[in-house]
Amino acid sequence: MSYAGGMAYEAGALDATLAAAAGNDPALFLELRKAFIESLERQVDLLRRARCDGNWQVAALRLKGLAASFHAEQVIALSDEALEAAPGDPVVVRKLQLFLDEFAAA
Repeated sequence: MSYAGGMAYEAGALDATLAAAAGNDPALFLELRKAFIESLERQVDLLRRARCDGNWQVAALRLKGLAASFHAEQVIALSDEALEAAPGDPVVVRKLQLFLDEFAAA
């Protein structure tokens, strides 16, 4: 399976988690989805701007916590990748941005 295909599956799984949390309330589903996207955007931005180990680690850990609370396995894996990477690693930031862009567009 391609990386992009994996992300499409992940977005579907994440939407299913949000739908389960929202029950039969489509407005709540959209609100939860928007809150996840906005939080993810904030953490990716913090990672992108981190210039020291401490800031990078804090942003990666917050990202992992966010992902865990929404059962977003792909984002958890990318958070772990960020925790292992050097601060400012453009590869992991690019992967996170790609996930964010695809999820937000779905």
